[in-house]
Amino acid sequence: MVWKDENVRYLTALRAQLIAGKTTSLNGALLAGGEDPILLGSGGEIDKAEFGMSWIGEAHAVPIMEQRELVDGFVADILTPLLRDRGLEDGKMAVDQANISFVQSLQAHLPDLELVDGDTVMQDARWIKTDLEVAVIEEACAIGDSVTQRALDETRAGRRELEVAADAMQTLFRLGGEMAHVITPFVASGEHMSPPHRLATDKIIRNQDLCFIDIGAMWNGYFADIGRCTIVGKPSQEQKKIYTAVYEGLMAGIDKMRPGFTNQDCADAIINKIGDHGLDDHLFSLFIGHGIGMGANEPPYIGETLPGATTYEFQPNMVFAVEPLVWVPDVRGGGGVRIEDMILITEDEPHLLSRVEYEERLLL
Repeated sequence: MVWKDENVRYLTALRAQLIAGKTTSLNGALLAGGEDPILLGSGGEIDKAEFGMSWIGEAHAVPIMEQRELVDGFVADILTPLLRDRGLEDGKMAVDQANISFVQSLQAHLPDLELVDGDTVMQDARWIKTDLEVAVIEEACAIGDSVTQRALDETRAGRRELEVAADAMQTLFRLGGEMAHVITPFVASGEHMSPPHRLATDKIIRNQDLCFIDIGAMWNGYFADIGRCTIVGKPSQEQKKIYTAVYEGLMAGIDKMRPGFTNQDCADAIINKIGDHGLDDHLFSLFIGHGIGMGANEPPYIGETLPGATTYEFQPNMVFAVEPLVWVPDVRGGGGVRIEDMILITEDEPHLLSRVEYEERLLL
C-alpha cells in the first residue's frame, strides 16, 4: 500500500490534483499479487479512474487521511473488506508512509496484519529507469532547460527575484510542464546566496550580483532538476574563483559517473577539485547529488554525510541531479555558486541530459 504521490502515480499513472502540504494524505494505491492496482482516491479522482483508467482494477473513494474518525472509518469499512476478500487480513502489508492514527486503526481492526517497510521496496523499483522512463526524463529536461534559460534571460539589475521566477514559471506552463522541481522556486541573488536562502523573494537584483536559478520542471510525472548561476554586470575575481571551483568540481564528479565507480568516488572527485581552489571548507552542508525520476529528490544520494549514508556502484539507467554549492561570506554581490546538471549513467561515458550553457564570464 502506498500513499506518497510519486508512488501512487508510479503504480497507477494517476495524475492527481495536489493540495499543498497534503500530498501523502489524498490518494493511495493497493497492489496485491497478480492483480491490477486498486486506487484509493479522493472523491474527485474516482470518476476519472472509472471512465478513463481501464487498467485500474478497482477504485474506492477515501477521505483526506488526517481526521482520526475518518481514517478509522476507511480502515474499518473499506480497507478491511478489501484485504479479507483476498485472504490477506493476517499476512504482511508493506506501506510506504502512514500517520499514527492509520497505524492504530490497522492494529484495532486487523490485529493479525503485520506492517513492513514498503517505501524501500518502491525506491528499489524506481532505482533503475527503463528506457521509456529515460525518454520521458529527456523531455522533462528539455522543458527544464527552457525554464532555466528564460530565467537567465530575464535576470538583470532592477528586477526582483520573484519577477524572474514568475517569468520562468510562465515558460514552464506554456511548454506543458506540470510543476517546478521545488514548490518554492529558487531564485537567489547577491547575498541571498551566502548563505543560500533557497527561495525567491522580493529582493531587488543589483549590479555585480551573482544570481542562481533552480526551478526545473516536471513532465508526465518525471522531474528535471537543473540549476545555473549567472552574474549581473562585471564579476569580481573572487566570484570567478568560486564559480570556477564549482564548475571544475562538477566536471570532475561527472567524469566518475560510470559503471566501475561509486557515489563516493564521485563525491571525492568533486570535493578534492574544489579543495584545489582552497574552498572545500565552504561546501554547502547538504548532499552533493541525488537520484531523480518520479521523485523530485530520491535515493540514491551522492555526498551524503549523515549517519546511515551508503556506498553503491553506478549502474546503467540510473539518473542523477548533481549540484555542488560553495558559498563564501562577505563577498560584495554575493559569494555563493551552485551549478546543477542531470546525468544519465550509461554502459560507458556519462550522458549529460541538461544542456543550458555555463556562464563563461565567471570562469577564470
